Amino acid sequence: MTYENRNPRVLLSILWIFVMLNFFARDIHELGRPGMLEQMMSGTIDGVVVTDMMMLLGGIMIEIPILMTILAFILPSGANRWTNIGMGLLTMAMIVAMNLKPDLDNVFFMGVQLIALIAIVVIALR
Repeated sequence: MTYENRNPRVLLSILWIFVMLNFFARDIHELGRPGMLEQMMSGTIDGVVVTDMMMLLGGIMIEIPILMTILAFILPSGANRWTNIGMGLLTMAMIVAMNLKPDLDNVFFMGVQLIALIAIVVIALR
């Protein structure tokens, strides 16, 4: 079966799962960084105090792909298209905004996620 013959709803859902798993992989990978657990326990990461608002934004950031795995199947076609485009673009913006000074491994994870999100937008546009 070629790419063109596949159900776009299935492709979108799989890509959102892929994005979500990359968020988790990046976070788990960060735990191996020397001193990261101590920073997390102190409530600061790289000198930035972790606030309730930052925790809320992080929760929203991960909830989008979780929600989109389901919405890709249940929304009507028009709403599905625009929701995937909008959430794909929003997630891209959030990933870039949260990684203004990324280290090399974060650049890798960010690049992989951005490629998947671009694929989501392109599939939704078709």
